[in-house]
Amino acid sequence: MDYINGYEMFLIHQKHASENTVSSYLRDVRQFSACMTESGDLALDQVKKEDVERYSKWLIGRGKSVPTVMRAIASLKSFYNYMLQCGYVNCNPAKEVSPKRPSRKLPQILSSKEVELFLEQPECTDFKGYRDRAMLELLYATGIRVSELIELNVSDLNLSAGLLKCTSKKKSRVIPLYPAAIRALSEYLEKVRPQMVQDQMELALFVNVNGERMSRQGFWKIIKLYQEKANIDKEITPHTLRHSFAAHLLENGADLRSIQEMLGHADISSTQIYSQVVKQKLKDVYKKSHPRA
Repeated sequence: MDYINGYEMFLIHQKHASENTVSSYLRDVRQFSACMTESGDLALDQVKKEDVERYSKWLIGRGKSVPTVMRAIASLKSFYNYMLQCGYVNCNPAKEVSPKRPSRKLPQILSSKEVELFLEQPECTDFKGYRDRAMLELLYATGIRVSELIELNVSDLNLSAGLLKCTSKKKSRVIPLYPAAIRALSEYLEKVRPQMVQDQMELALFVNVNGERMSRQGFWKIIKLYQEKANIDKEITPHTLRHSFAAHLLENGADLRSIQEMLGHADISSTQIYSQVVKQKLKDVYKKSHPRA
């Protein structure tokens, strides 16, 4: 029996569903039917709750978002309500199925020693070396995003007060700078940047060899260059220093609210991931170091 064709007629003539709704529901049910056929030659009237749960996990495994999977399951619930109403099945196998969010992957961080090694890589023997050291020190000192880093203007720095003003999405936050970052930035601003800019009206704090604002792609290449030089066996991205900044602050006693403010997180739940990072690190140290672990 062509259950899907009957369901389509039901949606159109009895539910008076819109064309988009009918198209969406049918697409979801057909995809489910094809998956059941491929995985075990299972007919739609033989499906059980476990089959729908397996399908839900399969969708998530393919990278589908939780809202997308929820919509697919809602389509199946509607379809099996129709099947139940017509007497084709005895129960709705999708009724109690709810997709679970995959566990969030913890961000990778560098150890304090790895950060020191990484920050030591730029050699202050030319303009780029001074600039690169200032950029990396600033990134680790403040935990700002790379998009925020390249948008900084000279006027955003107050080195005498040891502060940086960072503006993102029309919201500003002020972040302290540690002494090494202040020194690196002072040297760059006094000795290097005036020699690199072509237009004295240029506002950008960090510029490329053409004297124009540094690009995101340009900074990415800088990160990869120094990762190779440092020979650190971890994948380092511009965000790695941001993650390391937050985790190291938490390890050394900073509270989550302060870290949230410095990172510019709208919701503290985004900041709480670093508590899990620190706990996992403690577990790893325990397993590695305790004689009976």
